[in-house]
Amino acid sequence: MRILVMEDEPKAGDYLRTGLTESGYVVDLARNGKDGLHMASEFRYDLILLDVMMPHMDGWEVMRQLDKSAGVPVLFLTARGTLEDKLKGLDLGAEDYLVKPFSFAELLARIRVALRRGAQQRADDVLRIADLEIDPPRRRVQRGEQRLTLTNKEFALLQFFVQNQGQVLSRSLIASRVWDMNFDSDTNVVDVAVRRLRQKIDEPFATRLIHTVHGVGYRCEAEA
Repeated sequence: MRILVMEDEPKAGDYLRTGLTESGYVVDLARNGKDGLHMASEFRYDLILLDVMMPHMDGWEVMRQLDKSAGVPVLFLTARGTLEDKLKGLDLGAEDYLVKPFSFAELLARIRVALRRGAQQRADDVLRIADLEIDPPRRRVQRGEQRLTLTNKEFALLQFFVQNQGQVLSRSLIASRVWDMNFDSDTNVVDVAVRRLRQKIDEPFATRLIHTVHGVGYRCEAEA
């Protein structure tokens, strides 16, 4: 498990990094909000520990700018302990709010709870059909034991298919939902994209998932 700590006070930051590392976590430390936000956008973390009062960008603004779609739980660690501050942190989307000074044992317990919740939420978000799995928050696609690499449009197209599995989807509907465009019968953008997607998720495997419905469009369904 990888944790990002955003803490500007040197002793507190070093204490957290050392204690969490000794507890078995991989820990990165950012000394200000701007660097922390950059690290959160560049690397994948399982949890973020966030101080409020930091230079360059405070914790409130970091929380506002974090990519919520990633589904990473955030735990505020701050000396600001008023009820108003706690409600503000939770309203911004934090998983928990712990006021300094705190017991390290309590911090570890809250981290375990937040990680369990985050793992459950990610599991609930996973889309499945046959042996194919899509993890939207992590933007990962796997079929059986094989990890698949898709472009952004291929990922969006596959996600749309799996979310609507079993339904016949017209080319015009696919174009409007995936490309946000009106379908032109003289344009083969949908067919080209589906063909490329099939080359990655269907052709190397025994069970086909994307089927052509002649004269209409496509259907995503595991073959019987």
